[in-house]
Amino acid sequence: MWNSEAMTIDERRKYLGRMLRRYLGADREAKGRLLNEMEQVTGLHRKSLVRLLEPGGLTRQLRQNQRGRTYGAAVDDALRVIWESLDYVCAQRLTPVLVSTAQQLARHGELVLTAELEQHLGRITRASVQRRLTRLSQDSPKLPRKRTQEANRLARAIPTRRIAWDEAEPGHFEADLVHHSGPSTLGDYVHTLQLVDVATGWSERVAVLGRSQRVMEAGFRHVLGRLPFPVKELHPDNGSEFLNDHLVRFWGAESTGLTLSRSRPYQKNDNRFVEQKNDTLVRAYFGNERLDTLEQCAALNALYDQMWWYYNACQPVLHLAEKRVQNQRLKRRWDRAQTPLARLLATDVLEDQQRTALQARYAATNPRALRRAIYAERDRLLAAARRPRVVESAAADGKAVAA
Repeated sequence: MWNSEAMTIDERRKYLGRMLRRYLGADREAKGRLLNEMEQVTGLHRKSLVRLLEPGGLTRQLRQNQRGRTYGAAVDDALRVIWESLDYVCAQRLTPVLVSTAQQLARHGELVLTAELEQHLGRITRASVQRRLTRLSQDSPKLPRKRTQEANRLARAIPTRRIAWDEAEPGHFEADLVHHSGPSTLGDYVHTLQLVDVATGWSERVAVLGRSQRVMEAGFRHVLGRLPFPVKELHPDNGSEFLNDHLVRFWGAESTGLTLSRSRPYQKNDNRFVEQKNDTLVRAYFGNERLDTLEQCAALNALYDQMWWYYNACQPVLHLAEKRVQNQRLKRRWDRAQTPLARLLATDVLEDQQRTALQARYAATNPRALRRAIYAERDRLLAAARRPRVVESAAADGKAVAA
């Protein structure tokens, strides 16, 4: 047998366990043939196979006499010094350089390296090093991970929940960020910041270039500047663009009494309303095109200004009115379709001046002309994004080439 094909102990015992029933039910001649076959497959001696096939022979027994330690305290002390010198790298990276690093440290007087210790360091396996590092790590300081600790601290302070589907009060917004990176996420590119009100279906979109605190705050300010009713709750996912001290401080200063909540990690259905709008109001329009310039970001915001009024004032949406289980199946009933503006006007959150202004603007709106303008602007934006770009060539002639 080739060494690469040799069975492990567990594989041999599993194979013999499969053969045991046939062996016990066979006569003397058949048992001899089975032993010949098992001897060839496992590589074990015939007598060993007979002992293993006896009752209880395949049950592995605990070692009666434990093996003594191969490497003593000197190896542990040397590992501690070498590990600290290399800034606590993992065992896979540490084991191959134990001898060379020990020799280097010994030349500088940091370690006493004897011939026996050098031999042990050259012979010790990665698994043995890992076991010792696990024990040594209990009293070894590590490089602090402040960003992760701070992010976890901030996230733990914000409760996880789902906004109820039957929320009746306007102002409870789910928030998400849609990436317009195309096939590559290198460099800065445009994102769509989208907020959807659960009670009315009112949606807000704004394009930002990058995900820095400054542009995210500017995007939220743009939304707050035209939103006709206050934000009572903001419910994003667990992205760091939302969960950071700057934006938490911003919302605390801008909205008195605002509730911050977040979805559970890897549970997209906790943000189900905004995730659905990401598909129908962003991806359906722009697909996976890459947008990464200030001009494209400004053009996208001009388009979102038109879409903001069209989808909030002109396009009706359904709202879930009832959920019940009937015959072990979940039944859903939807209410009469209304525009988000109509649902908002039916509440008492608007002042009289706001209500009159919104109604007057809707009366002056031509939905068909507005839709034509939206699609024409979208086509111009996509045509510009798909146009080959002229970049400077690295060739010596300095000619411009199309990217």
